[in-house]
Amino acid sequence: MQLRPFRLERYYDVREFTARYMMSASDCETWTVAELAALAPNAADRLLALSLGYTHTAGHPDLRARIASLYAHVQPDEITVHAGAQEAVFTFMNAALEPGDHVIVHHPAYQSLAEIPRALGCNVTLWPTAAAERWELDPDVLRDAIGPRTRAIVINTPHSPTGWLPSAPTLDAIVSLARERGILLFSDEVYRGLEYDERDRLPAVVDLYEHGVSLGVMSKAYGLAGLRIGWLAVRDGDLARRVRQVKDYTTICSSAPSECLATIALEHHRDILSRNIGLIRDNLAAFRAFLDARPTQFAWVPPRAGTVAFVEPAGVTDIERYCDLVLDRTGVLLLPGTVFDETSSAVRIGFGRRSFGDALEHFGEFVDQA
Repeated sequence: MQLRPFRLERYYDVREFTARYMMSASDCETWTVAELAALAPNAADRLLALSLGYTHTAGHPDLRARIASLYAHVQPDEITVHAGAQEAVFTFMNAALEPGDHVIVHHPAYQSLAEIPRALGCNVTLWPTAAAERWELDPDVLRDAIGPRTRAIVINTPHSPTGWLPSAPTLDAIVSLARERGILLFSDEVYRGLEYDERDRLPAVVDLYEHGVSLGVMSKAYGLAGLRIGWLAVRDGDLARRVRQVKDYTTICSSAPSECLATIALEHHRDILSRNIGLIRDNLAAFRAFLDARPTQFAWVPPRAGTVAFVEPAGVTDIERYCDLVLDRTGVLLLPGTVFDETSSAVRIGFGRRSFGDALEHFGEFVDQA
Protein backbone atom coordinates (compact mmCIF):
# COMPACT_ATOMS: atom_id res chain seq x y z
CA MET A 1 0.00 0.00 0.00
CA GLN A 2 1.24 3.47 -0.91
CA LEU A 3 -0.47 5.70 1.65
CA ARG A 4 -0.24 9.45 1.25
CA PRO A 5 0.74 11.52 4.30
CA PHE A 6 -2.18 11.96 6.69
CA ARG A 7 -2.69 15.71 6.47
CA LEU A 8 -4.50 16.19 9.76
CA GLU A 9 -2.00 14.19 11.78
CA ARG A 10 1.00 15.87 10.13
CA TYR A 11 -0.53 19.30 10.83
CA TYR A 12 -1.14 18.54 14.50
CA ASP A 13 2.17 16.72 14.97
CA VAL A 14 4.20 19.94 14.82
CA ARG A 15 1.65 22.18 16.58
CA GLU A 16 -0.67 20.40 18.99
CA PHE A 17 1.61 19.99 21.99
CA THR A 18 3.22 23.43 21.81
CA ALA A 19 0.08 25.53 21.24
CA ARG A 20 -1.12 27.34 24.36
CA TYR A 21 -4.81 27.11 23.52
CA MET A 22 -6.52 24.25 21.69
CA MET A 23 -9.64 25.45 19.88
CA SER A 24 -9.94 22.74 17.24
CA ALA A 25 -9.95 19.51 19.25
CA SER A 26 -12.29 16.82 18.00
CA ASP A 27 -12.65 15.02 21.32
CA CYS A 28 -14.39 15.84 24.59
CA GLU A 29 -12.69 16.91 27.79
CA THR A 30 -10.86 13.86 29.03
CA TRP A 31 -11.21 12.12 32.37
CA THR A 32 -8.45 11.18 34.77
CA VAL A 33 -8.13 7.59 35.95
CA ALA A 34 -9.18 8.78 39.40
CA GLU A 35 -12.33 10.43 38.02
CA LEU A 36 -13.22 7.37 36.04
CA ALA A 37 -12.54 5.04 38.96
CA ALA A 38 -14.77 7.16 41.19
CA LEU A 39 -17.75 6.14 39.07
CA ALA A 40 -17.39 2.51 40.19
CA PRO A 41 -16.70 1.68 43.86
CA ASN A 42 -14.74 -1.46 42.96
CA ALA A 43 -12.74 0.06 40.10
CA ALA A 44 -9.42 0.21 41.94
CA ASP A 45 -9.70 -3.43 43.01
CA ARG A 46 -10.51 -4.48 39.45
CA LEU A 47 -7.47 -2.68 38.10
CA LEU A 48 -5.09 -3.99 40.75
CA ALA A 49 -6.26 -7.56 40.25
CA LEU A 50 -5.87 -7.34 36.49
CA SER A 51 -3.60 -9.80 34.73
CA LEU A 52 -1.25 -8.06 32.30
CA GLY A 53 -1.08 -10.88 29.81
CA TYR A 54 -2.51 -11.03 26.31
CA THR A 55 -6.21 -10.30 25.91
CA HIS A 56 -8.80 -11.75 23.54
CA THR A 57 -8.21 -10.80 19.91
CA ALA A 58 -11.81 -9.66 19.54
CA GLY A 59 -11.81 -7.93 22.94
CA HIS A 60 -12.59 -9.01 26.49
CA PRO A 61 -16.06 -10.62 26.69
CA ASP A 62 -17.19 -8.12 29.35
CA LEU A 63 -16.17 -5.19 27.20
CA ARG A 64 -17.82 -6.63 24.10
CA ALA A 65 -21.03 -7.17 26.07
CA ARG A 66 -21.00 -3.54 27.21
CA ILE A 67 -20.40 -2.29 23.68
CA ALA A 68 -23.13 -4.55 22.27
CA SER A 69 -25.59 -3.08 24.77
CA LEU A 70 -25.23 0.28 22.99
CA TYR A 71 -27.02 -1.23 19.97
CA ALA A 72 -30.48 -2.69 19.48
CA HIS A 73 -29.71 -5.82 17.45
CA VAL A 74 -26.03 -6.60 18.05
CA GLN A 75 -24.64 -9.50 20.03
CA PRO A 76 -21.29 -9.45 21.89
CA ASP A 77 -19.72 -11.87 19.39
CA GLU A 78 -20.51 -9.34 16.63
CA ILE A 79 -18.18 -6.78 18.22
CA THR A 80 -14.45 -6.62 17.43
CA VAL A 81 -12.42 -4.32 19.66
CA HIS A 82 -9.56 -2.34 18.10
CA ALA A 83 -6.82 0.09 19.06
CA GLY A 84 -8.88 3.23 18.44
CA ALA A 85 -10.97 4.00 15.38
CA GLN A 86 -8.08 4.24 12.93
CA GLU A 87 -7.15 0.56 13.24
CA ALA A 88 -10.82 -0.38 12.87
CA VAL A 89 -11.07 1.58 9.60
CA PHE A 90 -7.89 -0.11 8.39
CA THR A 91 -9.01 -3.65 9.20
CA PHE A 92 -12.46 -3.18 7.71
CA MET A 93 -11.14 -1.76 4.45
CA ASN A 94 -8.55 -4.52 4.09
CA ALA A 95 -11.08 -7.22 4.94
CA ALA A 96 -13.88 -5.93 2.73
CA LEU A 97 -12.23 -4.48 -0.37
CA GLU A 98 -10.20 -5.69 -3.34
CA PRO A 99 -8.37 -3.78 -6.09
CA GLY A 100 -10.84 -2.58 -8.68
CA ASP A 101 -13.76 -2.31 -6.26
CA HIS A 102 -15.72 0.92 -6.34
CA VAL A 103 -16.19 2.81 -3.06
CA ILE A 104 -18.35 5.90 -2.49
CA VAL A 105 -17.17 8.10 0.39
CA HIS A 106 -18.94 10.94 2.19
CA HIS A 107 -16.89 14.15 1.70
CA PRO A 108 -15.36 16.00 3.46
CA ALA A 109 -14.41 13.43 6.06
CA TYR A 110 -11.56 11.83 7.96
CA GLN A 111 -8.85 11.17 5.40
CA SER A 112 -8.43 7.44 5.97
CA LEU A 113 -12.05 6.76 4.97
CA ALA A 114 -11.10 7.54 1.37
CA GLU A 115 -7.32 7.14 1.43
CA ILE A 116 -7.15 3.50 2.50
CA PRO A 117 -9.52 2.32 -0.27
CA ARG A 118 -7.51 4.36 -2.79
CA ALA A 119 -4.26 2.81 -1.57
CA LEU A 120 -5.81 -0.65 -1.87
CA GLY A 121 -6.40 -0.04 -5.57
CA CYS A 122 -10.10 0.80 -5.36
CA ASN A 123 -11.84 3.39 -7.47
CA VAL A 124 -13.05 6.03 -5.02
CA THR A 125 -15.90 8.43 -5.73
CA LEU A 126 -16.29 11.30 -3.29
CA TRP A 127 -19.91 12.03 -2.35
CA PRO A 128 -19.70 15.79 -1.92
CA THR A 129 -21.50 18.03 0.54
CA ALA A 130 -21.42 21.82 0.82
CA ALA A 131 -22.23 24.54 3.32
CA ALA A 132 -24.62 26.08 0.80
CA GLU A 133 -26.72 22.88 1.10
CA ARG A 134 -26.24 22.83 4.89
CA TRP A 135 -23.88 19.87 4.44
CA GLU A 136 -26.76 17.57 3.51
CA LEU A 137 -26.08 14.26 1.77
CA ASP A 138 -28.27 13.88 -1.31
CA PRO A 139 -29.46 10.28 -1.84
CA ASP A 140 -30.13 11.08 -5.52
CA VAL A 141 -26.42 11.84 -5.98
CA LEU A 142 -25.65 8.50 -4.35
CA ARG A 143 -28.04 6.65 -6.64
CA ASP A 144 -26.33 8.15 -9.69
CA ALA A 145 -22.87 7.27 -8.33
CA ILE A 146 -23.58 3.58 -7.72
CA GLY A 147 -22.19 1.30 -10.41
CA PRO A 148 -21.84 -2.41 -11.10
CA ARG A 149 -18.61 -2.67 -9.07
CA THR A 150 -19.69 -0.57 -6.09
CA ARG A 151 -18.65 -2.61 -3.08
CA ALA A 152 -19.04 -0.14 -0.21
CA ILE A 153 -20.63 3.18 0.73
CA VAL A 154 -18.92 5.12 3.54
CA ILE A 155 -20.73 7.73 5.62
CA ASN A 156 -19.92 9.67 8.79
CA THR A 157 -22.82 10.55 11.08
CA PRO A 158 -22.83 12.60 13.25
CA HIS A 159 -20.39 14.26 10.90
CA SER A 160 -16.90 15.62 11.44
CA PRO A 161 -15.87 18.33 10.63
CA THR A 162 -19.30 19.95 10.18
CA GLY A 163 -21.54 18.67 12.99
CA TRP A 164 -24.19 17.65 10.42
CA LEU A 165 -26.77 15.06 11.35
CA PRO A 166 -29.05 13.44 8.75
CA SER A 167 -32.80 13.23 9.06
CA ALA A 168 -34.31 9.78 9.54
CA PRO A 169 -35.72 9.79 5.96
CA THR A 170 -32.27 10.62 4.54
CA LEU A 171 -30.60 7.80 6.45
CA ASP A 172 -33.38 5.40 5.50
CA ALA A 173 -32.93 6.33 1.83
CA ILE A 174 -29.18 5.63 2.04
CA VAL A 175 -29.81 2.25 3.69
CA SER A 176 -32.42 1.37 1.05
CA LEU A 177 -30.03 2.15 -1.79
CA ALA A 178 -27.34 -0.03 -0.21
CA ARG A 179 -29.80 -2.85 0.40
CA GLU A 180 -31.10 -2.79 -3.20
CA ARG A 181 -27.64 -3.78 -4.47
CA GLY A 182 -26.30 -5.67 -1.42
CA ILE A 183 -23.62 -2.99 -0.96
CA LEU A 184 -21.74 -2.71 2.31
CA LEU A 185 -22.63 0.44 4.26
CA PHE A 186 -19.83 1.56 6.59
CA SER A 187 -20.91 4.22 9.08
CA ASP A 188 -18.38 6.18 11.12
CA GLU A 189 -20.43 6.85 14.27
CA VAL A 190 -17.74 8.01 16.68
CA TYR A 191 -19.88 11.01 17.77
CA ARG A 192 -23.08 9.05 18.25
CA GLY A 193 -24.46 9.89 21.69
CA LEU A 194 -23.54 13.58 21.43
CA GLU A 195 -26.74 14.75 19.74
CA TYR A 196 -27.72 18.06 21.35
CA ASP A 197 -31.35 16.95 21.36
CA GLU A 198 -31.60 13.27 22.23
CA ARG A 199 -34.74 13.02 20.08
CA ASP A 200 -32.50 13.53 17.04
CA ARG A 201 -30.47 10.39 17.75
CA LEU A 202 -30.76 7.92 14.89
CA PRO A 203 -30.40 4.15 15.00
CA ALA A 204 -26.93 2.83 14.32
CA VAL A 205 -26.47 1.62 10.75
CA VAL A 206 -25.60 -1.87 11.99
CA ASP A 207 -29.08 -2.01 13.56
CA LEU A 208 -30.78 -0.87 10.36
CA TYR A 209 -29.07 -3.09 7.80
CA GLU A 210 -27.72 -6.64 7.79
CA HIS A 211 -24.70 -5.50 5.73
CA GLY A 212 -24.22 -2.33 7.75
CA VAL A 213 -21.07 -1.78 9.80
CA SER A 214 -20.89 0.73 12.66
CA LEU A 215 -17.64 2.23 13.92
CA GLY A 216 -17.38 3.42 17.53
CA VAL A 217 -14.59 4.62 19.79
CA MET A 218 -13.95 5.76 23.35
CA SER A 219 -12.04 8.85 22.13
CA LYS A 220 -14.67 11.28 20.88
CA ALA A 221 -18.02 11.11 22.65
CA TYR A 222 -16.51 9.71 25.84
CA GLY A 223 -13.36 11.85 26.03
CA LEU A 224 -11.12 8.83 26.67
CA ALA A 225 -8.73 8.99 23.73
CA GLY A 226 -5.80 7.75 25.81
CA LEU A 227 -7.43 4.35 26.25
CA ARG A 228 -7.01 3.70 22.50
CA ILE A 229 -10.14 1.58 22.39
CA GLY A 230 -12.44 1.49 19.37
CA TRP A 231 -14.65 -1.15 17.81
CA LEU A 232 -16.55 -2.42 14.81
CA ALA A 233 -20.09 -3.75 15.11
CA VAL A 234 -20.56 -6.24 12.24
CA ARG A 235 -23.53 -8.61 11.89
CA ASP A 236 -22.13 -10.26 8.74
CA GLY A 237 -20.28 -13.22 10.27
CA ASP A 238 -17.98 -13.83 7.32
CA LEU A 239 -16.93 -10.18 7.19
CA ALA A 240 -16.33 -10.13 10.95
CA ARG A 241 -14.10 -13.20 10.60
CA ARG A 242 -12.06 -11.51 7.87
CA VAL A 243 -11.73 -8.34 9.98
CA ARG A 244 -10.24 -10.39 12.82
CA GLN A 245 -7.87 -12.13 10.42
CA VAL A 246 -6.53 -8.73 9.35
CA LYS A 247 -6.26 -7.64 12.99
CA ASP A 248 -3.93 -10.59 13.57
CA TYR A 249 -1.41 -8.61 11.50
CA THR A 250 -1.86 -5.30 13.34
CA THR A 251 -2.24 -5.10 17.12
CA ILE A 252 -3.45 -8.71 17.63
CA CYS A 253 -5.17 -7.63 20.86
CA SER A 254 -5.80 -4.55 22.96
CA SER A 255 -4.23 -3.32 26.20
CA ALA A 256 -5.70 -5.11 29.22
CA PRO A 257 -5.80 -1.95 31.45
CA SER A 258 -7.43 -0.01 28.62
CA GLU A 259 -10.09 -2.66 28.18
CA CYS A 260 -10.77 -2.69 31.92
CA LEU A 261 -11.12 1.11 32.10
CA ALA A 262 -13.26 1.18 28.95
CA THR A 263 -15.58 -1.41 30.49
CA ILE A 264 -15.93 0.72 33.62
CA ALA A 265 -16.62 3.80 31.49
CA LEU A 266 -19.32 2.06 29.48
CA GLU A 267 -20.97 0.82 32.66
CA HIS A 268 -21.51 4.53 33.37
CA HIS A 269 -21.77 5.83 29.81
CA ARG A 270 -24.86 7.94 30.49
CA ASP A 271 -23.05 9.87 33.24
CA ILE A 272 -20.05 10.48 30.97
CA LEU A 273 -22.15 11.57 27.99
CA SER A 274 -24.26 13.83 30.18
CA ARG A 275 -21.21 15.70 31.46
CA ASN A 276 -19.74 16.01 28.00
CA ILE A 277 -22.95 17.24 26.36
CA GLY A 278 -23.36 19.83 29.11
CA LEU A 279 -19.89 21.19 28.42
CA ILE A 280 -20.49 21.24 24.66
CA ARG A 281 -23.75 23.14 25.08
CA ASP A 282 -22.11 25.77 27.28
CA ASN A 283 -19.20 26.22 24.86
CA LEU A 284 -21.48 26.32 21.86
CA ALA A 285 -23.59 29.02 23.49
CA ALA A 286 -20.44 31.08 24.09
CA PHE A 287 -19.41 30.62 20.47
CA ARG A 288 -22.83 31.64 19.18
CA ALA A 289 -22.58 34.83 21.22
CA PHE A 290 -19.10 35.41 19.79
CA LEU A 291 -20.42 35.08 16.23
CA ASP A 292 -23.54 37.15 16.92
CA ALA A 293 -21.26 40.00 18.01
CA ARG A 294 -19.39 39.76 14.68
CA PRO A 295 -22.16 39.09 12.13
CA THR A 296 -20.14 39.93 9.02
CA GLN A 297 -16.89 38.23 9.92
CA PHE A 298 -17.80 34.53 9.83
CA ALA A 299 -20.16 32.12 8.09
CA TRP A 300 -21.22 28.73 9.39
CA VAL A 301 -23.94 26.13 9.54
CA PRO A 302 -24.63 25.48 13.24
CA PRO A 303 -23.90 21.87 14.20
CA ARG A 304 -26.56 19.53 15.56
CA ALA A 305 -24.32 16.91 17.18
CA GLY A 306 -20.74 16.21 18.15
CA THR A 307 -17.90 18.46 19.22
CA VAL A 308 -16.97 20.28 16.01
CA ALA A 309 -18.17 22.68 13.33
CA PHE A 310 -16.81 24.19 10.12
CA VAL A 311 -16.55 27.99 10.28
CA GLU A 312 -15.48 30.23 7.38
CA PRO A 313 -13.73 33.53 8.15
CA ALA A 314 -14.75 36.29 5.73
CA GLY A 315 -12.23 37.52 3.20
CA VAL A 316 -9.59 34.84 3.82
CA THR A 317 -8.00 33.42 0.68
CA ASP A 318 -5.27 31.28 2.30
CA ILE A 319 -6.79 29.43 5.23
CA GLU A 320 -3.56 27.69 6.24
CA ARG A 321 -1.72 31.01 6.45
CA TYR A 322 -4.63 32.41 8.46
CA CYS A 323 -4.38 29.55 10.98
CA ASP A 324 -0.62 30.03 11.27
CA LEU A 325 -1.12 33.76 11.94
CA VAL A 326 -3.66 33.03 14.66
CA LEU A 327 -1.31 30.51 16.27
CA ASP A 328 1.70 32.81 16.06
CA ARG A 329 -0.07 35.86 17.50
CA THR A 330 -2.34 34.27 20.10
CA GLY A 331 -1.21 30.69 20.75
CA VAL A 332 -4.67 29.49 19.65
CA LEU A 333 -4.60 26.37 17.46
CA LEU A 334 -7.25 26.16 14.74
CA LEU A 335 -7.41 23.43 12.12
CA PRO A 336 -7.54 24.49 8.45
CA GLY A 337 -10.24 22.80 6.44
CA THR A 338 -7.66 21.94 3.80
CA VAL A 339 -6.70 18.85 5.81
CA PHE A 340 -10.15 17.50 4.83
CA ASP A 341 -10.65 19.19 1.46
CA GLU A 342 -7.83 20.99 -0.35
CA THR A 343 -10.25 23.63 -1.66
CA SER A 344 -11.69 24.51 1.75
CA SER A 345 -11.64 28.05 3.12
CA ALA A 346 -12.99 27.06 6.54
CA VAL A 347 -11.51 26.16 9.90
CA ARG A 348 -12.60 23.41 12.24
CA ILE A 349 -13.65 24.63 15.66
CA GLY A 350 -13.91 22.17 18.58
CA PHE A 351 -16.30 22.77 21.51
CA GLY A 352 -15.61 19.78 23.71
CA ARG A 353 -13.00 21.03 26.17
CA ARG A 354 -13.06 23.18 29.30
CA SER A 355 -10.34 25.45 27.93
CA PHE A 356 -12.57 26.58 25.06
CA GLY A 357 -13.55 29.83 26.77
CA ASP A 358 -9.94 30.93 27.25
CA ALA A 359 -9.11 30.03 23.65
CA LEU A 360 -12.13 31.94 22.37
CA GLU A 361 -11.15 35.04 24.32
CA HIS A 362 -7.69 35.12 22.76
CA PHE A 363 -9.04 34.33 19.31
CA GLY A 364 -11.45 37.25 19.70
CA GLU A 365 -8.53 39.58 20.34
CA PHE A 366 -6.99 38.49 17.03
CA VAL A 367 -10.25 38.89 15.12
CA ASP A 368 -10.98 42.34 16.55
CA GLN A 369 -7.49 43.64 15.80
CA ALA A 370 -7.30 42.25 12.26
